Amino acid sequence: MTILVTRPSPAGEALVKRLRKLGHAACHSPIIDFSPGSELPSLSARLAALREGDMLFALSQNAVRYAAAALTQVGLSWPAIPVYYAIGRTTALALHQATSRAVAYPPERETSEMLLQLPKLQNISGKNALLLRGNGGRELLATTLAERGAQVSYCECYQRSPVYYDGPEQSRHWQQLGIDRLVITSGDMLHQLYALVPHYYRESWLLHCQVIVVSERLALEARQLGWRDVIIADNADNDALVRLLS
Repeated sequence: MTILVTRPSPAGEALVKRLRKLGHAACHSPIIDFSPGSELPSLSARLAALREGDMLFALSQNAVRYAAAALTQVGLSWPAIPVYYAIGRTTALALHQATSRAVAYPPERETSEMLLQLPKLQNISGKNALLLRGNGGRELLATTLAERGAQVSYCECYQRSPVYYDGPEQSRHWQQLGIDRLVITSGDMLHQLYALVPHYYRESWLLHCQVIVVSERLALEARQLGWRDVIIADNADNDALVRLLS
């Protein structure tokens, strides 16, 4: 089996390196790339506006990375006032390392659904919630927090953009490499990969590959697109993916 890892750098490259050390054939072809978000210049003012007991949410490691770099660039540190939350363990670790603050996160899967189950998020009426995220993405967290009485705002810390490939040429190359397992860690990557591969290669090769995803929601999307062999990892980080693929 040859594994195609589609997650962006540097996590994708790190995963491929670990898989090769374990004896797997693996290659890295990122489907999306990241760049600084359009709202980073306003981050320091948004952080300064938070009051005691307000909430700050990091929805990905990239949000933390770009936010931390922006604050460092202007010589500012993270505030002590808000309560810090992260979408999952890996993002929580990145946020803790950046802020030196305690970070609450769901103990199981890295999803908005699991995060919203935290006891501290059940009675939040009148509090402000600042969400650090990329462009687009799901609205479930923001919608639910608002329904519970919080005043929700966003800061777009990074932008996702598709990586350009020649669809027929790249599909032929992947098939020649013997790719038969796909690691896909977001809905954006799933749909962009599906759209990139022409119909012939999609029907004769792509949809016959085994797909490793990181949530029930993503598994459902994959099945709706036509994949049948779909496996869900315990979590979205590289450790969970290596455990599954080992």
